[in-house]
Amino acid sequence: MLETDRLLIKGPEEVPAEELAAYRVKNRAFLRPFVPKREESYYTEEFCREALQKEIAAAQAGTAYGFYLYLKEQPDRLIGSVSLTGVIRGVFQSCYAGCQLDGELINQGYMTEAVTAVVSHAFEVLNLHRIEANIMPRNARSLRLAEKCGFVKEGISKDYLRINGRWEDHVHMVRLNPDWKAPAE
Repeated sequence: MLETDRLLIKGPEEVPAEELAAYRVKNRAFLRPFVPKREESYYTEEFCREALQKEIAAAQAGTAYGFYLYLKEQPDRLIGSVSLTGVIRGVFQSCYAGCQLDGELINQGYMTEAVTAVVSHAFEVLNLHRIEANIMPRNARSLRLAEKCGFVKEGISKDYLRINGRWEDHVHMVRLNPDWKAPAE
């Protein structure tokens, strides 16, 4: 578990499927403009239970890491997530980052705290060299968040992801680990 001043950041093994399902249902409309189309099953406890198990297996394999955000003052309230996916080692030592937050809690600094903590973990514990975040140009909040967390713009990826049935351009943001050390051979 990671901690910030106001957050507990838990791994998927600590998250009850019913909490994840409730979070997804509650934030369905708020997140819709920024995520792919979802099947109805995505919002069920059963689907969430399977998704959490897959995340646990991915973390054990070292290919992806899910982090779930809880308020310290309400430790049973799931309010969002940060994910590190597509982890590639070897000569790349990189991954993709994604995040989402309960629509009721935006613009209060929670995601800045969470992303800062997860990036520190990725660099200091996982020893990754590069984290990439791809953000739709119209998602001003996420672009500001990435900049506040030290990500820099590398360019635009045309028709990068299919969001709600439409190919969307994305701003390609990157943060490098200035203290990366090659693993012992």
